[in-house]
Amino acid sequence: MKRMVVIGGGILGASTAYHLSEKGFKVTVVDRKDKGQATGAAAGIICPWLSQRRNKAWYAMVKEGAAYYRELIPRLNKAGEEDHGFRQTGAVCLHADSVKRDKMLNRAIEKRENAPEIGQLMPIGKAEVQKYFPYLNREFEGLFVEGAARVDGAKLRDSLLSAAAKLGANIIYDHADLAIEEGSVKGVTVSGEFFQADCVIVAAGAWAKELFAEENIDIDVTYQKAQILHLQIEDETDDWPVVIPPGDQYLLAFEGGRLVAGATHENDVPMDDRLTVSGIREVFDKATAIAPALDRAEFVEGRVGYRPFTPGFLPVIGEFPGITNLLFANGLGASGLTSGPFLGAELARLAAGEETVLDLSPYSPEVLLK
Repeated sequence: MKRMVVIGGGILGASTAYHLSEKGFKVTVVDRKDKGQATGAAAGIICPWLSQRRNKAWYAMVKEGAAYYRELIPRLNKAGEEDHGFRQTGAVCLHADSVKRDKMLNRAIEKRENAPEIGQLMPIGKAEVQKYFPYLNREFEGLFVEGAARVDGAKLRDSLLSAAAKLGANIIYDHADLAIEEGSVKGVTVSGEFFQADCVIVAAGAWAKELFAEENIDIDVTYQKAQILHLQIEDETDDWPVVIPPGDQYLLAFEGGRLVAGATHENDVPMDDRLTVSGIREVFDKATAIAPALDRAEFVEGRVGYRPFTPGFLPVIGEFPGITNLLFANGLGASGLTSGPFLGAELARLAAGEETVLDLSPYSPEVLLK
Protein backbone atom coordinates (compact mmCIF):
# COMPACT_ATOMS: atom_id res chain seq x y z
CA MET A 1 0.00 0.00 0.00
CA LYS A 2 1.42 3.37 -1.01
CA ARG A 3 1.98 5.92 1.75
CA MET A 4 0.90 9.53 1.35
CA VAL A 5 1.74 12.45 3.64
CA VAL A 6 -0.27 15.65 3.49
CA ILE A 7 1.24 18.76 5.09
CA GLY A 8 -1.53 21.20 6.02
CA GLY A 9 -4.94 20.45 7.45
CA GLY A 10 -6.97 23.34 6.05
CA ILE A 11 -9.74 22.84 3.52
CA LEU A 12 -7.30 21.87 0.76
CA GLY A 13 -5.26 19.43 2.81
CA ALA A 14 -8.32 17.95 4.49
CA SER A 15 -9.99 17.33 1.14
CA THR A 16 -6.81 15.79 -0.26
CA ALA A 17 -6.53 13.45 2.72
CA TYR A 18 -10.18 12.40 2.44
CA HIS A 19 -9.97 11.61 -1.26
CA LEU A 20 -6.66 9.77 -0.90
CA SER A 21 -8.14 7.71 1.94
CA GLU A 22 -11.13 6.85 -0.23
CA LYS A 23 -8.72 5.50 -2.83
CA GLY A 24 -7.22 3.14 -0.26
CA PHE A 25 -3.87 4.83 0.40
CA LYS A 26 -2.23 4.95 3.81
CA VAL A 27 -2.54 8.64 4.64
CA THR A 28 -0.89 10.82 7.27
CA VAL A 29 -1.90 14.45 7.74
CA VAL A 30 0.40 16.81 9.62
CA ASP A 31 -0.98 20.19 10.62
CA ARG A 32 0.39 22.77 13.08
CA LYS A 33 -3.00 24.37 13.81
CA ASP A 34 -1.46 27.80 13.34
CA LYS A 35 -3.56 30.73 14.47
CA GLY A 36 -4.99 32.58 11.51
CA GLN A 37 -5.54 29.60 9.23
CA ALA A 38 -7.82 30.88 6.48
CA THR A 39 -10.16 27.89 6.64
CA GLY A 40 -10.85 28.22 10.34
CA ALA A 41 -11.66 31.90 10.10
CA ALA A 42 -13.68 31.81 6.91
CA ALA A 43 -17.39 31.70 6.25
CA GLY A 44 -17.62 30.80 2.61
CA ILE A 45 -19.85 32.01 -0.18
CA ILE A 46 -20.29 29.51 -2.99
CA CYS A 47 -21.36 31.78 -5.83
CA PRO A 48 -18.48 32.27 -8.29
CA TRP A 49 -20.52 32.71 -11.45
CA LEU A 50 -21.19 36.44 -11.15
CA SER A 51 -17.60 37.48 -10.66
CA GLN A 52 -16.33 39.96 -13.26
CA ARG A 53 -12.81 38.63 -12.98
CA ARG A 54 -11.63 37.95 -16.53
CA ASN A 55 -9.09 35.19 -15.88
CA LYS A 56 -10.52 32.14 -17.67
CA ALA A 57 -8.31 29.66 -15.82
CA TRP A 58 -9.51 31.02 -12.48
CA TYR A 59 -13.16 30.80 -13.54
CA ALA A 60 -12.76 27.24 -14.84
CA MET A 61 -11.41 26.22 -11.45
CA VAL A 62 -14.06 27.90 -9.30
CA LYS A 63 -16.89 26.76 -11.59
CA GLU A 64 -15.78 23.16 -11.11
CA GLY A 65 -15.35 23.84 -7.40
CA ALA A 66 -18.92 25.06 -6.97
CA ALA A 67 -20.32 22.16 -8.98
CA TYR A 68 -18.32 19.61 -6.98
CA TYR A 69 -20.30 20.29 -3.80
CA ARG A 70 -23.24 18.46 -5.37
CA GLU A 71 -21.12 15.31 -5.36
CA LEU A 72 -19.17 15.84 -2.14
CA ILE A 73 -21.93 16.68 0.33
CA PRO A 74 -24.01 13.51 -0.28
CA ARG A 75 -20.84 11.46 0.19
CA LEU A 76 -20.09 13.16 3.51
CA ASN A 77 -23.68 12.62 4.63
CA LYS A 78 -23.40 8.93 3.73
CA ALA A 79 -20.18 8.75 5.76
CA GLY A 80 -22.06 10.06 8.82
CA GLU A 81 -20.51 13.54 8.56
CA GLU A 82 -23.71 15.57 8.46
CA ASP A 83 -22.44 18.56 10.47
CA HIS A 84 -20.43 19.85 7.52
CA GLY A 85 -21.61 23.44 7.60
CA PHE A 86 -22.82 23.50 3.97
CA ARG A 87 -26.27 24.69 2.97
CA GLN A 88 -27.72 25.82 -0.33
CA THR A 89 -29.58 28.98 0.61
CA GLY A 90 -29.25 31.01 -2.56
CA ALA A 91 -27.71 34.46 -2.71
CA VAL A 92 -29.01 37.98 -3.14
CA CYS A 93 -26.60 40.01 -5.26
CA LEU A 94 -27.17 43.74 -4.87
CA HIS A 95 -26.67 46.65 -7.26
CA ALA A 96 -27.46 50.32 -6.93
CA ASP A 97 -29.60 50.45 -10.05
CA SER A 98 -31.61 48.13 -12.25
CA VAL A 99 -29.38 48.63 -15.32
CA LYS A 100 -26.34 47.15 -13.57
CA ARG A 101 -28.53 44.46 -12.01
CA ASP A 102 -29.84 43.46 -15.43
CA LYS A 103 -26.32 43.29 -16.87
CA MET A 104 -25.45 40.94 -14.02
CA LEU A 105 -28.55 38.87 -14.81
CA ASN A 106 -27.58 38.59 -18.48
CA ARG A 107 -24.05 37.45 -17.58
CA ALA A 108 -25.50 34.82 -15.27
CA ILE A 109 -27.93 33.56 -17.91
CA GLU A 110 -25.06 33.19 -20.37
CA LYS A 111 -22.87 31.33 -17.87
CA ARG A 112 -25.73 29.04 -16.85
CA GLU A 113 -25.47 27.28 -20.21
CA ASN A 114 -22.27 25.63 -18.96
CA ALA A 115 -23.07 25.79 -15.25
CA PRO A 116 -26.65 24.56 -14.74
CA GLU A 117 -26.05 24.47 -10.98
CA ILE A 118 -26.65 28.23 -10.99
CA GLY A 119 -30.34 27.37 -10.91
CA GLN A 120 -33.13 29.91 -11.15
CA LEU A 121 -32.34 33.61 -11.49
CA MET A 122 -34.91 36.07 -10.20
CA PRO A 123 -34.65 39.87 -10.38
CA ILE A 124 -35.72 41.59 -7.15
CA GLY A 125 -36.97 45.16 -6.89
CA LYS A 126 -36.01 47.58 -4.12
CA ALA A 127 -39.30 46.95 -2.34
CA GLU A 128 -38.68 43.19 -2.24
CA VAL A 129 -35.13 42.76 -0.99
CA GLN A 130 -36.19 42.72 2.66
CA LYS A 131 -38.33 39.64 2.01
CA TYR A 132 -35.09 37.75 1.43
CA PHE A 133 -32.91 39.39 4.11
CA PRO A 134 -34.98 41.58 6.45
CA TYR A 135 -32.09 43.74 7.67
CA LEU A 136 -31.30 45.18 4.23
CA ASN A 137 -32.28 48.69 3.33
CA ARG A 138 -34.33 49.46 0.23
CA GLU A 139 -31.68 51.30 -1.73
CA PHE A 140 -30.60 48.33 -3.83
CA GLU A 141 -31.95 46.28 -6.70
CA GLY A 142 -31.28 42.58 -6.30
CA LEU A 143 -30.78 39.34 -8.17
CA PHE A 144 -31.59 36.06 -6.42
CA VAL A 145 -29.31 33.18 -7.46
CA GLU A 146 -30.90 29.90 -6.42
CA GLY A 147 -27.81 27.68 -6.67
CA ALA A 148 -25.60 29.74 -4.37
CA ALA A 149 -24.68 28.36 -0.98
CA ARG A 150 -22.89 29.12 2.27
CA VAL A 151 -20.36 26.99 4.10
CA ASP A 152 -18.70 27.11 7.51
CA GLY A 153 -15.05 26.46 6.70
CA ALA A 154 -14.10 24.98 10.07
CA LYS A 155 -17.03 22.54 10.06
CA LEU A 156 -16.35 21.36 6.51
CA ARG A 157 -12.65 20.90 7.24
CA ASP A 158 -13.42 18.89 10.38
CA SER A 159 -15.93 16.73 8.51
CA LEU A 160 -13.41 15.92 5.80
CA LEU A 161 -10.72 15.04 8.34
CA SER A 162 -13.15 12.94 10.34
CA ALA A 163 -14.24 11.06 7.23
CA ALA A 164 -10.59 10.50 6.33
CA ALA A 165 -9.86 9.20 9.83
CA LYS A 166 -12.75 6.73 9.56
CA LEU A 167 -11.02 5.39 6.47
CA GLY A 168 -7.75 4.97 8.35
CA ALA A 169 -5.97 8.32 7.97
CA ASN A 170 -3.63 9.37 10.77
CA ILE A 171 -4.05 13.02 11.82
CA ILE A 172 -1.07 14.57 13.63
CA TYR A 173 -1.01 18.11 15.02
CA ASP A 174 2.65 19.07 14.96
CA HIS A 175 5.35 20.59 12.77
CA ALA A 176 6.62 18.61 9.77
CA ASP A 177 10.02 18.95 8.11
CA LEU A 178 10.49 17.79 4.54
CA ALA A 179 13.01 14.97 4.07
CA ILE A 180 14.62 15.64 0.70
CA GLU A 181 17.53 13.62 -0.67
CA GLU A 182 19.15 14.07 -4.09
CA GLY A 183 16.19 15.95 -5.52
CA SER A 184 13.52 13.59 -4.25
CA VAL A 185 11.29 13.82 -1.21
CA LYS A 186 11.41 10.67 0.91
CA GLY A 187 8.86 11.66 3.55
CA VAL A 188 8.65 14.01 6.53
CA THR A 189 10.08 14.21 10.01
CA VAL A 190 7.72 15.07 12.88
CA SER A 191 9.20 15.59 16.37
CA GLY A 192 12.15 13.36 15.49
CA GLU A 193 10.02 10.57 13.99
CA PHE A 194 10.43 9.85 10.28
CA PHE A 195 7.36 9.11 8.18
CA GLN A 196 8.29 7.50 4.88
CA ALA A 197 6.11 8.49 1.94
CA ASP A 198 5.76 7.58 -1.71
CA CYS A 199 4.36 11.07 -2.22
CA VAL A 200 4.22 14.21 -0.07
CA ILE A 201 1.53 16.80 -0.77
CA VAL A 202 2.12 20.31 0.58
CA ALA A 203 -1.07 22.29 1.18
CA ALA A 204 0.29 24.64 3.82
CA GLY A 205 -1.37 27.88 2.75
CA ALA A 206 0.27 31.08 3.96
CA TRP A 207 2.90 29.06 5.86
CA ALA A 208 4.27 27.21 2.81
CA LYS A 209 6.97 29.84 2.28
CA GLU A 210 8.30 29.19 5.79
CA LEU A 211 8.27 25.42 5.22
CA PHE A 212 10.38 25.66 2.07
CA ALA A 213 12.69 28.28 3.54
CA GLU A 214 13.85 25.58 5.95
CA GLU A 215 15.14 23.76 2.83
CA ASN A 216 16.73 26.98 1.48
CA ILE A 217 14.09 27.17 -1.24
CA ASP A 218 12.49 30.58 -1.77
CA ILE A 219 8.95 30.40 -3.15
CA ASP A 220 6.70 33.26 -4.15
CA VAL A 221 3.76 32.77 -1.77
CA THR A 222 2.26 35.81 -0.07
CA TYR A 223 -0.78 36.40 2.11
CA GLN A 224 -3.55 38.88 2.76
CA LYS A 225 -5.00 39.45 6.21
CA ALA A 226 -8.76 39.26 6.68
CA GLN A 227 -10.76 40.40 9.70
CA ILE A 228 -14.24 38.89 9.94
CA LEU A 229 -16.97 39.73 12.49
CA HIS A 230 -19.66 37.52 14.00
CA LEU A 231 -22.93 39.06 15.18
CA GLN A 232 -26.01 37.72 16.96
CA ILE A 233 -29.63 38.67 16.29
CA GLU A 234 -32.96 37.43 17.57
CA ASP A 235 -34.40 36.29 14.23
CA GLU A 236 -34.59 32.77 12.81
CA THR A 237 -31.90 32.91 10.17
CA ASP A 238 -31.48 29.28 9.08
CA ASP A 239 -32.71 29.84 5.52
CA TRP A 240 -31.59 33.41 4.88
CA PRO A 241 -29.58 33.77 1.67
CA VAL A 242 -26.05 35.05 1.32
CA VAL A 243 -25.89 38.79 0.62
CA ILE A 244 -23.33 39.98 -1.93
CA PRO A 245 -23.27 43.79 -2.22
CA PRO A 246 -21.17 45.74 -4.71
CA GLY A 247 -17.51 45.73 -3.76
CA ASP A 248 -15.65 43.17 -1.66
CA GLN A 249 -17.91 42.79 1.39
CA TYR A 250 -20.56 40.21 2.28
CA LEU A 251 -23.15 39.11 4.83
CA LEU A 252 -23.96 35.50 5.68
CA ALA A 253 -26.61 34.15 7.99
CA PHE A 254 -26.09 30.85 9.80
CA GLU A 255 -28.38 28.89 12.11
CA GLY A 256 -29.50 30.31 15.41
CA GLY A 257 -29.37 34.00 14.56
CA ARG A 258 -25.64 34.08 13.80
CA LEU A 259 -24.58 36.61 11.15
CA VAL A 260 -21.11 36.89 9.66
CA ALA A 261 -19.87 40.15 8.17
CA GLY A 262 -16.64 40.41 6.28
CA ALA A 263 -14.03 41.10 5.43
CA THR A 264 -10.95 43.27 5.28
CA HIS A 265 -8.32 42.82 2.57
CA GLU A 266 -5.02 43.86 4.16
CA ASN A 267 -1.73 43.51 2.31
CA ASP A 268 1.80 43.97 3.65
CA VAL A 269 0.87 43.56 7.31
CA PRO A 270 2.50 41.20 9.84
CA MET A 271 0.98 37.89 10.92
CA ASP A 272 0.04 39.24 14.32
CA ASP A 273 -3.51 37.82 14.58
CA ARG A 274 -4.78 41.13 15.96
CA LEU A 275 -8.27 42.47 15.53
CA THR A 276 -7.74 46.18 14.92
CA VAL A 277 -9.97 49.18 15.46
CA SER A 278 -9.60 50.19 11.82
CA GLY A 279 -10.45 46.68 10.59
CA ILE A 280 -13.48 46.31 12.83
CA ARG A 281 -14.69 49.78 11.88
CA GLU A 282 -14.34 49.04 8.17
CA VAL A 283 -16.39 45.84 8.36
CA PHE A 284 -19.07 47.37 10.61
CA ASP A 285 -19.37 50.50 8.47
CA LYS A 286 -19.77 48.56 5.23
CA ALA A 287 -22.21 46.08 6.79
CA THR A 288 -24.45 48.74 8.27
CA ALA A 289 -24.35 50.76 5.04
CA ILE A 290 -26.43 48.03 3.38
CA ALA A 291 -28.15 46.75 6.53
CA PRO A 292 -28.55 49.70 8.99
CA ALA A 293 -30.61 47.66 11.45
CA LEU A 294 -27.46 45.68 12.29
CA ASP A 295 -26.54 48.57 14.58
CA ARG A 296 -28.71 46.75 17.13
CA ALA A 297 -27.00 43.37 16.68
CA GLU A 298 -24.81 41.90 19.41
CA PHE A 299 -21.10 41.69 18.60
CA VAL A 300 -20.04 38.13 19.45
CA GLU A 301 -16.48 37.72 18.17
CA GLY A 302 -13.98 38.62 15.51
CA ARG A 303 -11.72 36.25 13.60
CA VAL A 304 -8.50 36.74 11.70
CA GLY A 305 -7.37 34.65 8.74
CA TYR A 306 -4.56 34.84 6.19
CA ARG A 307 -5.54 34.23 2.58
CA PRO A 308 -2.62 32.73 0.63
CA PHE A 309 -1.78 34.11 -2.82
CA THR A 310 0.56 33.01 -5.60
CA PRO A 311 1.81 35.01 -8.62
CA GLY A 312 -0.95 36.52 -10.74
CA PHE A 313 -3.45 35.70 -7.99
CA LEU A 314 -4.04 32.37 -9.72
CA PRO A 315 -3.75 29.20 -7.63
CA VAL A 316 -1.06 26.68 -8.43
CA ILE A 317 -1.40 22.91 -8.34
CA GLY A 318 0.92 20.20 -9.58
CA GLU A 319 4.38 18.70 -9.23
CA PHE A 320 6.84 20.90 -7.40
CA PRO A 321 9.62 21.87 -9.82
CA GLY A 322 12.90 20.05 -9.36
CA ILE A 323 11.76 17.70 -6.58
CA THR A 324 10.26 14.33 -7.42
CA ASN A 325 7.37 12.80 -5.46
CA LEU A 326 6.38 16.24 -4.15
CA LEU A 327 3.03 17.78 -5.05
CA PHE A 328 2.15 21.34 -4.20
CA ALA A 329 -1.01 23.46 -4.20
CA ASN A 330 -1.50 26.98 -2.91
CA GLY A 331 -2.85 30.44 -3.59
CA LEU A 332 -6.58 29.82 -3.29
CA GLY A 333 -7.06 33.29 -1.85
CA ALA A 334 -10.59 34.48 -1.14
CA SER A 335 -12.14 31.62 -3.12
CA GLY A 336 -10.59 28.87 -1.01
CA LEU A 337 -13.85 27.39 0.22
CA THR A 338 -15.24 27.37 -3.31
CA SER A 339 -12.30 25.63 -4.95
CA GLY A 340 -10.58 23.84 -2.03
CA PRO A 341 -12.65 20.63 -1.87
CA PHE A 342 -12.45 20.16 -5.63
CA LEU A 343 -8.71 20.87 -5.81
CA GLY A 344 -8.17 18.37 -3.00
CA ALA A 345 -9.84 15.76 -5.20
CA GLU A 346 -7.57 16.83 -8.08
CA LEU A 347 -4.46 16.48 -5.89
CA ALA A 348 -5.58 12.98 -4.91
CA ARG A 349 -5.93 12.09 -8.60
CA LEU A 350 -2.45 13.43 -9.30
CA ALA A 351 -0.94 11.44 -6.44
CA ALA A 352 -2.73 8.30 -7.64
CA GLY A 353 -1.51 8.76 -11.22
CA GLU A 354 -5.03 9.39 -12.53
CA GLU A 355 -6.24 11.90 -15.08
CA THR A 356 -7.44 15.19 -13.60
CA VAL A 357 -10.67 16.96 -14.46
CA LEU A 358 -8.92 20.23 -15.24
CA ASP A 359 -6.06 20.77 -17.63
CA LEU A 360 -3.56 21.79 -14.96
CA SER A 361 -1.03 23.43 -17.27
CA PRO A 362 -2.25 27.00 -16.49
CA TYR A 363 -1.74 26.38 -12.77
CA SER A 364 1.87 25.15 -12.83
CA PRO A 365 3.92 25.66 -9.64
CA GLU A 366 6.86 26.67 -11.87
CA VAL A 367 5.87 30.32 -11.29
CA LEU A 368 6.76 30.02 -7.59
CA LEU A 369 10.51 29.92 -8.08
CA LYS A 370 12.15 33.31 -8.36
